[in-house]
This record gives sequence, structure tokens and C-alpha cells, in this order.
Amino acid sequence: MANYNESSNDFPKVHRDQLITVQDLIDFKQQLIVDIKKLLKEQTGHPGHQWLKAFEIKKMLRLSESKLQYLRDKGLIPFKKLGGITYYNLEDIEALMNSGKLNDQMKMA
Repeated sequence: MANYNESSNDFPKVHRDQLITVQDLIDFKQQLIVDIKKLLKEQTGHPGHQWLKAFEIKKMLRLSESKLQYLRDKGLIPFKKLGGITYYNLEDIEALMNSGKLNDQMKMA
């Protein structure tokens, strides 16, 4: 049970007659700290998932429903439709925001 560097779903099998060492506890503590930091990073306003729904995009870009529809219709915001729900790729939206094209189109609309 020493030096635990596997993914969180692959716990080693523990038997009743095994001992837990101080190093095991230190490794567990370090892994726990890494996991908590990851969770906190996700909670700082940066979504933890890649695909966002319309309400998340509207909140992030401060858009109304009609403005978002306009940008979709013009082909300015890439999206995918799955089962009647529209999803937006976070990386595509961030790239669009960084390029400045979105701001130019918002001024024209």
C-alpha cells in the first residue's frame, strides 16, 4: 500500500491483515490535498467541464437569448445540438473571445 500514484478509481485491494504505515498516511494526505486543490480550482468560476449549455454561455458572455441566437445564426459561435439541447465547446468560446471577433460582431449587431 506504499506510494499511491494511481487514478482515484483504482484503489489497491486491502486485506484485514495489512498494516498502514506512516508513509501510507503521508501519501494519502498528499493525494487528498491535490484532489482538494483541483476541486477548488474548478469552483473559482472556471467551469470544470468542456461542454457548456446555453444558460452558462449567456451568463459567461452576458448575452440575452436573442443575442445568442443571432450569433449562432450568423455562424459566429460554434455549437453542437444533441437531443434538442445546444452545447458549446468551452475552448472554442474562449478562443473566440480572445480573437476579438466576438466583440466586433457584438458592436455591429
